[in-house]
Amino acid sequence: MKIFHSEQVREIDAYTIEHEPISSIDLMERASVSFSNWFCRKFDISKEVIVFAGPGNNGGDGLAIARILRSRNFLVSVYLIKLNGKLSSDCETNIKRLKSGTNSNYSVVTESSPIPKLKKGVRIIDAIFGSGLSRPVNGFPAEIIKNINKSVTEVISVDIPSGLFGQDNRKNNHEAIIKADYTITFEFPFLSFFFYENKSFVGNWKVIPIGIHKGVVKDTKSAHFLVSKDFARGLLKDRDSFSHKGNYGHALIVAGSYGMMGAAVLAVKACLRGGVGLVTSHLPRFGYDIMQSSLPEALISIDQSDIIFTEVELTEKFNAIGIGPGLNTKSNTSKGVLRLLSNTRLPMIIDADAINILSDNKQTLNNLSPQTILSPHPGEFDRLAGKSANDYERHEKQVELSRKYGIIIILKGRYTIISLQDGSSFINSTGNSGLATGGSGDVLTGLITALLAQNYKPSDAAILGVYLHGLAADLALKNQSQESLLPSDVIENLGKAFTLLLPPRLIRHPFS
Repeated sequence: MKIFHSEQVREIDAYTIEHEPISSIDLMERASVSFSNWFCRKFDISKEVIVFAGPGNNGGDGLAIARILRSRNFLVSVYLIKLNGKLSSDCETNIKRLKSGTNSNYSVVTESSPIPKLKKGVRIIDAIFGSGLSRPVNGFPAEIIKNINKSVTEVISVDIPSGLFGQDNRKNNHEAIIKADYTITFEFPFLSFFFYENKSFVGNWKVIPIGIHKGVVKDTKSAHFLVSKDFARGLLKDRDSFSHKGNYGHALIVAGSYGMMGAAVLAVKACLRGGVGLVTSHLPRFGYDIMQSSLPEALISIDQSDIIFTEVELTEKFNAIGIGPGLNTKSNTSKGVLRLLSNTRLPMIIDADAINILSDNKQTLNNLSPQTILSPHPGEFDRLAGKSANDYERHEKQVELSRKYGIIIILKGRYTIISLQDGSSFINSTGNSGLATGGSGDVLTGLITALLAQNYKPSDAAILGVYLHGLAADLALKNQSQESLLPSDVIENLGKAFTLLLPPRLIRHPFS
């Protein structure tokens, strides 16, 4: 799914109106019916609905929704907010349609009007300002928004919470943005929905289709994409029934130090579950027995140090490298990591302490092989790129670093974002808060290393690996809660995640 800027959404709407063809008011009606259908499935008629409608087309949506809900036996009151006496054409049309119906409880609110008092136990539909808003809300509309936010009631926003911009909200008036419990948006989510600083405004959001012209969506360029199941499925390679372990690559995992061998075990086990042919785990000497007893399937390479990583000999047998989980940042480890990062051209994912070492030696970024993958969490990323005031700013830096150094960055979070060297970004749609525990990133590193070793393109390995990792975490909730989820639970559900991505005809049960 493409994610468009607000201006692009307006252009797509205009193209649909011209080329479907369909009138603007009929497209608005289509959107309002879709919203109302969702609303009726979600809520019953036991509570009064209050619609706050603005003077533009978002207000027109709200007025149409009010009329439709009344026809379905909801008790609905409408407040139309007028600014400078100007209304959009479609808003005016929907006022006439609303007034022509029965039981019209409709009021106009202007700057000289008292702010409407809100009773407890009602539901509010916010249709004051849509995605066309270009400046922060001030004046009496801001006071209305603040009054709505103070009310102890459910708020449902139409398309986008009023006052929120579709992309960058760094200079917005955050006190004058609706805090919605639900946001029902049409066809595409807005980029701002994916950043932590906007969580309290957007609430739970859902995309509903309204029949936008498919041709213009295909032809309109975007730098941001939401990764869907179908997209991830298209990246997954089929396995040849006549294949052998040599067809699926040999991965090298450099991980673990004294007190952190669990990170190495998790990464190697996830790599094995990721379909790789062979995995060699490079370990400090004391970790041999731990790995051998935990994972007899893994090959082992022993470091000259008893307790830390210092160096590893790279041979032609390796197809990909994963480095970082549980390494520590001691001086000899740092030297070994920097030598490895500068001297290999193999596909590689860099995680955890290897990123921290890289952050202290930023000149090494220039030596990385093109399309090397970095997988930092926000704290690790800030050490690499500098502090960010919010998620949007952090994402801008992420894209800038990917472009500058020709690397792929997996910025982990509620919505993990993968930025590519061409400036495009892919936002993951799977996963849950159970992943917010030590070891989850080690699992992801191992899984992506397995995909790299199998000769997946680095960009595909990053996108598919993140999707599968989150999907396995979601599947694990069948037997666990988000509170109790462990990284090992994610590994145990990778098989189910792979199977769910396969088309039914390719699910591999040879004797069924």
